[in-house]
Amino acid sequence: MRRRPRAPQAPRPAGGSLEAEALTRAGLAPAGSGKVLLLACGALAHEILALKRMNGWGHLDLHCLPAILHNTPERIPDAVEAAVKAHRGRYDEVFVVYADCGTGGLLQARCAALGVEMLRGPHCYSFFEGNAAFAAHDDEITAFYLTDFLVRQFDAFVTKPLGLDRHPDLRDMYFGNYTKLVYQAQTDDPDLTKKAKACAAFLKLDFERRFTGYGDLATELAEVAAR
Repeated sequence: MRRRPRAPQAPRPAGGSLEAEALTRAGLAPAGSGKVLLLACGALAHEILALKRMNGWGHLDLHCLPAILHNTPERIPDAVEAAVKAHRGRYDEVFVVYADCGTGGLLQARCAALGVEMLRGPHCYSFFEGNAAFAAHDDEITAFYLTDFLVRQFDAFVTKPLGLDRHPDLRDMYFGNYTKLVYQAQTDDPDLTKKAKACAAFLKLDFERRFTGYGDLATELAEVAAR
């Protein structure tokens, strides 16, 4: 049986610029240096690299799997396992920077079997806001969340996969039970806020912006960096 070819991984850009589309489809290859490998979702690359720069965490290397795996979360545990096995021999530790991310606990079980730790929380919306704070929003079952990355890649993750670019009439079927779009902003970027408002208007939802910064992502990576 022929194996499907693996999607190519985007190399590290010399100037530090990362294209959201490349992180969505290809991911980010590790630099191959450092003591700890952060094995992360491509949707977190900008934030992790920003934290590395701000804190001088040169001993942490970053390897990102394609962010589009979130559209098929059942594939995430196998992809994480393959990456851990491929790279762990070159590092003292591998830390998985995924939350549960729709895997129904399968990723946590896989990481435990591999002997690697992972980020706490059900998904990025939770750890960006802070898991405790997010859990307190028991009245937001009708909220649709976006992060900086998902605002940039709204078409790739929402519009096109749901067919809304071809059949806008499906919008009410998919989003009729939602009442608002919550934009969790990691950065103060007026252009992203403007685009997030446009996403809310497109989905016919009320708009709310919350500046979360990096939330528990920063806290947990600081603990990993201090080991």
